[in-house]
Amino acid sequence: MKEILLTTFNARYTHTSIAQRYLFANLEELQEKAKILEFVINSQVVDAAEEILSYQPKIVGIGAYIWNALEVQELIAILKKVAPHILIVLGGPEASHFPHRVDFSGADYIIQGEGDIAFYALCKKLLDGKTSSERIIKSPMVNLSAIKLPYDYYTDHDIKNRYCYVEASRGCPFTCEFCLSSADKKVRDIEIERFIGELEKLWQRGVRNFKFIDRTFNLSIENATKLLDFFLSKTEEYFVHFEVIPDHFPAVLREKIAKFPPAALQLEVGIQTLDPEISKNIHRRLNIPKIEENLAFLQQQTHAHLHVDLIIGLPGESLEGFGRNLDKLYSLTQCEIQIGILKKLSGTTISRHDEIYGMVYSNKPPYDILQNRLIPFKEMQKMKRFARFWDMVYNSGNFKRSAALLWQEGKVYNGFYAFSEWLYAQTESTWQISLDRLAQLIFRYLCEEMGHDEESIKAMLIDDIMTVRGRKMPSFLRENYVPQEEQKEGTLKPNKRQLKHATV
Repeated sequence: MKEILLTTFNARYTHTSIAQRYLFANLEELQEKAKILEFVINSQVVDAAEEILSYQPKIVGIGAYIWNALEVQELIAILKKVAPHILIVLGGPEASHFPHRVDFSGADYIIQGEGDIAFYALCKKLLDGKTSSERIIKSPMVNLSAIKLPYDYYTDHDIKNRYCYVEASRGCPFTCEFCLSSADKKVRDIEIERFIGELEKLWQRGVRNFKFIDRTFNLSIENATKLLDFFLSKTEEYFVHFEVIPDHFPAVLREKIAKFPPAALQLEVGIQTLDPEISKNIHRRLNIPKIEENLAFLQQQTHAHLHVDLIIGLPGESLEGFGRNLDKLYSLTQCEIQIGILKKLSGTTISRHDEIYGMVYSNKPPYDILQNRLIPFKEMQKMKRFARFWDMVYNSGNFKRSAALLWQEGKVYNGFYAFSEWLYAQTESTWQISLDRLAQLIFRYLCEEMGHDEESIKAMLIDDIMTVRGRKMPSFLRENYVPQEEQKEGTLKPNKRQLKHATV
């Protein structure tokens, strides 16, 4: 029996919830009465409810996010029907901002904001038999120097099988209208020596995959260089992910980044648009010359694996404008280009453009845009398929050489748009397309639609697919394939995708 259960639905089994561990770490004397239970969004919600109820809790704290809002809604409904005496406390981004577009009315209490301390205070009151006069509890920002950090509560199982998320700071100084982080404009750092001490403890326990959730890793160059030095001092293989500001790479940071070996460092570089007018429209800072300079440096002088982001559907940006962005970005970097669909998140100010640009969004998570005045619904649907196929073909790294033949003379958008239309006509689906079938479809398109030589395309596809040694060769390529001696890749398994991009 546990009186307090902390739970959420993660997007994947390999993910962990740092938020639940923060809450657990700060439960003080109530910690011995509490337990963390994590589930995955593709699991049965009723099974999660059964496991939760097996502990006979008095309080269930649930983290609600854009990826699990519907599962959370269902879980609340089940718990309230089966065990109405249980007090449900809801937190997380989906609960913290109005309007709620998912029905969370069954929750007894909702903590809006940072719940590290507020959750403990509420639980203490409730377990003492008292009630809170406020159902909606607005929690202020916490003092990061005063709270306990969560890293001791990653289990040995987590360390062996999942990513361990870490944060050196909270907040973002920028005001991008589509992003919830813009609501917290003050960046607060965790004291760097204290934080590095926690990283060292995780390292000693065997953690080798570190994903930083900081929105602006390279805002404080002093802290960023200390963190990079921590990892550069390690001789064993590891993987570390940072989200960076694209126009802030002074010489000292460049020097550090250039020292990382292949497949060790991943940088998520938020671009979103390369159009200064569109960027200004959504209050996003954009320094094109610096972005071009820094991407060139990262591409040409480092082994860092890059994720650069573009968004479809921004207010005032046409498909032609998006196409120009994609062509330009591809000319700057051949690493992953993440194509996202604009979302309307509660708590952001993107809604101020709704009337001017005819912005229409889905009310179902993840609240994707459906259409606007420049991009009708039918074309937006095509672009959602475009983004999905782009991830499968280009970002996967499975077809790095052959994918580049899908467009000509730098016309990336036009070339891939034509391929996307053809591919959907063949499959009538964007899901459950095997590597074998996708390779054959790319082969057909390049040869039948674009007139390339069959034998040269087969040879190129074999090189692409067998970048990862030991793969099963697609059946239509087997007669052309000459197996090579297996070689040890010498890198961590989670980084095969990065390595595939690094081979070009």
